[in-house]
Amino acid sequence: MYPFQCDRCRTALFFENDSCLSCGAVQGFSPAERQMRAFAPDPNTPPGSAWPRLDAGPALRPCSNRDSAAHCNWMLDLADPVDQTLCCSCRLTQVLPTLGEPENGLRWQRIEQAKRRLLFTLIDLGLTPVPKQGPDDALGLSFHLLEDQPGQAAVKTGHDRGTITLNVAEADDDLREAARVRLGEPMRTLLGHLRHETAHYLHYRWIEGRPSADDCRAAFGDERADYAQALRQHYEQGPPADWPQHFISAYASSHPWEDWAETCAHYLLVIDAVQTAGAWGLQLDGPATATLAFADPAQAPEVGQLVLRQWLPVAQFLNAMNRSLGRRDSYPFQMPPPVLHKMGVVQALLQAAGTDMSASSYTPAQADAAQSDQHCAAAPAAPVPLAV
Repeated sequence: MYPFQCDRCRTALFFENDSCLSCGAVQGFSPAERQMRAFAPDPNTPPGSAWPRLDAGPALRPCSNRDSAAHCNWMLDLADPVDQTLCCSCRLTQVLPTLGEPENGLRWQRIEQAKRRLLFTLIDLGLTPVPKQGPDDALGLSFHLLEDQPGQAAVKTGHDRGTITLNVAEADDDLREAARVRLGEPMRTLLGHLRHETAHYLHYRWIEGRPSADDCRAAFGDERADYAQALRQHYEQGPPADWPQHFISAYASSHPWEDWAETCAHYLLVIDAVQTAGAWGLQLDGPATATLAFADPAQAPEVGQLVLRQWLPVAQFLNAMNRSLGRRDSYPFQMPPPVLHKMGVVQALLQAAGTDMSASSYTPAQADAAQSDQHCAAAPAAPVPLAV
């Protein structure tokens, strides 16, 4: 994510702004342009009318959730049909919790804010999801935001054939942190949940049943192994002792599906974080040279360059700064060569899907080349420690 500028006064804006804090100009994000735009809405125009822009560009309509508890600051695109009132992010959310409950409005707002950040990255990768058109739609994506009900089983966050269910309690910092401690996780964030479950969707949408499934299987293992049994064994017996040498997280070791989802979600995290650091002009001389230059995730350097030379110096700086502030590490992960290789496979598969709208153009040679490049970039023979 990069900072934006107000069209009127050129003051820096953040992705979440709906107005300029300097000049007061109304702001809205244009997904097609991937830019914040300043608008001059007429207070007397009917709801849903297009707002004129201060840069003389084409007028755009605000998302109808702008004035809801979600506080969406996205605009509709020019190509959207006239009867569509929701932006391309909000229309993915097809089931909401009971908004009459006061806490659910804030939960919804936090979830949608995180989802818009995720969608920003997917748009950059050429993987903009299409809303599910019904239960029989095998390709679309739908988010169901549900809350626990008294006397009923707790809502489980997960993905099923293009439907992502999220327990809205994950938007509560205290409950989410308690779950992180109880499960022994190094990190548990709302955006991380959305990345993880969307990674399952990307596998289902672009890899499952396609020629690239064999190449994915070679890197992550055979996903046809009994999933329920694998999870039961993971929670009863714990991860293998040597999991840090092979997986990005302990949970990734439970089943090939989870290995893909954890690794893919981590790739999305890294490209977002490196894009942010580069856009802010951050320059660091760490264990490796940091050349934070790329802006477009679709054109990201290969994984060895991206992780070893661009991300790890930033991550180590963040950890050092957090320790100075008396906080725990913000990035408590290691990057052994097997994880770098799997991230290279993720990158190749997502790039193929985004470029060709099918994953069939991916070849195993791409992953082999990425692995070779990682060694050329002085990839360590042992895990790179970030938390000690």
